[in-house]
Amino acid sequence: MSATFETLPSSEATTIIRLCNSSLSLPVSPSETANDQFPQHKLPRSHTHLSSSKSRPSTAKMLIVETHVDVTTVVDGKESPMRIFVYTPTVPQYPNAKFPGVVLFSEIYQVSGPVARFARLIAGHGYIVAAPSSYHDFTGPEPLAYDVPGTDQGNDWKIAKTLQSYDEDVVRSVDYLLTHPNCNGRIGATGMCLGGHLAVRAALDSRISAVVSYFATDIHSRTLGPHDARNTSPDTIPHSIHTLDRLPELASAEFAMIFGIKDTHVPDDGRDVIRAKMRAAGLVTSFYEFAWAQHAFIRDELSKGRYDPQISKICFEVLLELFGRVLKTEVGQKDATPAKLEHVC
Repeated sequence: MSATFETLPSSEATTIIRLCNSSLSLPVSPSETANDQFPQHKLPRSHTHLSSSKSRPSTAKMLIVETHVDVTTVVDGKESPMRIFVYTPTVPQYPNAKFPGVVLFSEIYQVSGPVARFARLIAGHGYIVAAPSSYHDFTGPEPLAYDVPGTDQGNDWKIAKTLQSYDEDVVRSVDYLLTHPNCNGRIGATGMCLGGHLAVRAALDSRISAVVSYFATDIHSRTLGPHDARNTSPDTIPHSIHTLDRLPELASAEFAMIFGIKDTHVPDDGRDVIRAKMRAAGLVTSFYEFAWAQHAFIRDELSKGRYDPQISKICFEVLLELFGRVLKTEVGQKDATPAKLEHVC
């Protein structure tokens, strides 16, 4: 939640505070802001400058438009319709505003209520969010229930679905975002649980340049998609198509990997393998581990007592930092000269 200030042209200085997730505005003068934040220390009225709409655009509240598109995936000659839920930020009276795109991969329950709320939160900060329905190979776009049958079904389908199908979902989702009239051409990926794994793997598509992964399952054990047995070996397996063995191919993206130390799905040795392999692959990676966080700690519904709103808030700031720096900032072409670090105190 952020506060923006708007001064209206009138005989008296009037400041409107708009509370919203995100907004587009130009800064007001320090005196305007100070008078409202600290009324006991008001500046003289002669020092308060009025700004008219002719000199700067008025503050515009960011709103969210929700829709969906159905695209066709093709794997081994077999077509399958996939629904992508789309959350688009809009700024009233600015129809040509441009935003980065983010592919949001869900947990094993597809695009459920918590995933949709997470999508809206990201979109409210100025990102076009595309959330694909991962199990289109087997069922419609409806979410699975957070109960034992839903959990069992989701776990069965995540193994039955091929890695080639997961990769095709990424291509189609990025293709869609790049055709969106309000997309600025930069794409990131995020997700939780199964989706945390898919967000990392999505960087096999070099059009994705930033990834925020929440408690990614099955990377360390090579158990996503059809497999014969768990394999947690830190050694690279020749000709393997599992994500852990393809990390050197993900160099186009920067990563933020987020885990809870109490996560039984990705234990200490599993996280250690992921961290070591990403480092060995030369991937630009920030690795975050929270001492008391469990699996699914950002799920705000039926989390079985694991939801941690304070840690979730911190992790969202991690997401905003990485996406804001990589997807929103114009930095120009990279200088190939290695940066020199000084050993100083």
